[in-house]
Amino acid sequence: MERNINSLIGNSTEATNGIIGEVKDFYFDDEAWKIRYLIVKTGSWLSGREVLISPAALRDRNWLNKIIPVNLTKEQIQNSPDIDTNQPVSRRQEVELYGHYQWESYWGSGFYGGGSMGVSMPFPAIDRKVLIEPDKDHKKSGDDVHLRSTQSITDYHIHASDCEIGHVKDFIIDDQTLQLLFFVVDTHNWIGGKKVLISIKQIKKIDWATFEVFLSMTIAEVNDSRLFEKSEFVIS
Repeated sequence: MERNINSLIGNSTEATNGIIGEVKDFYFDDEAWKIRYLIVKTGSWLSGREVLISPAALRDRNWLNKIIPVNLTKEQIQNSPDIDTNQPVSRRQEVELYGHYQWESYWGSGFYGGGSMGVSMPFPAIDRKVLIEPDKDHKKSGDDVHLRSTQSITDYHIHASDCEIGHVKDFIIDDQTLQLLFFVVDTHNWIGGKKVLISIKQIKKIDWATFEVFLSMTIAEVNDSRLFEKSEFVIS
């Protein structure tokens, strides 16, 4: 089923022995365009610390009653490596995190046991070597340059091939594969202010330094795109 990211923000995350906190954000891989982590802000039991939870820990993908259950205990989470979610995440930190939870690595360079996340295939339409600018100003040496926050991409300017057309306001994902499928683009004053769904496959270039997304679509094609209807994606 398709879900919009904003409808998942604030959902409770439940360990096997109690609620651990609320979903604050998601990290996605800008090569595979797939969710790699839930960023969960814990409650008072852990002084509001923010922790990273891999999709490998999800118990199911139904997410009814705005609860996202994970197959971890509160003790496991409490003893997990402390990672500053306000800073870029390094591969070294990921290795430490995956080692703690005994997860299988998604990057394919190590096996730590636990649940499998499956094979992650690159999104086919984007030639990163040519089309996506490196984020040299915002990433330090050794950081995982492919992890991006869904919330940080919100409000990026969207350009059709012949005109600027709006801003990123949300994402649509497949809740089984956690693949990002669409941007939700608010066209604001450009084409009537409606919100439309633009496929990730239409990305021609992303300039991370100037917060801009360039599409291979014309403004007319954007105008004919599928409308975003919030009721189609909200969890019941």
